[in-house]
Amino acid sequence: QVQLVESGGGLVQAGGSLRLSCVASGSIFSINAMGWYRQAPGKQRELVARITSGGSTTYADSVKGRFGISRVNAKNTVYLQMNSLKPEDTAVYYCNVNGTTRLATFANWGQGTQVTVSS
Repeated sequence: QVQLVESGGGLVQAGGSLRLSCVASGSIFSINAMGWYRQAPGKQRELVARITSGGSTTYADSVKGRFGISRVNAKNTVYLQMNSLKPEDTAVYYCNVNGTTRLATFANWGQGTQVTVSS
């Protein structure tokens, strides 16, 4: 069993910053990619940022230059630093981690954390 716990969401004014954290725990043997997705009301879930085990990153065009993803492998933790937030960034943010236990692969989602940006 692998669990993901997210934290760091909240309410912020436009132009402000937030930092999201996601910690993976359980019977983890290795972690491959870690990422953040978001889902706004009435919209599909979309990729925000992703980081591989080697440190390569991918960002949605809408957040490039404003958001930064990082990970601390020793802590099984992924972060999303969000700067210059805009009202259109308002959504529930989910972390996604894929990797292996000693018995199987996994691709798990966190419970989601609400980010609300006021204008």
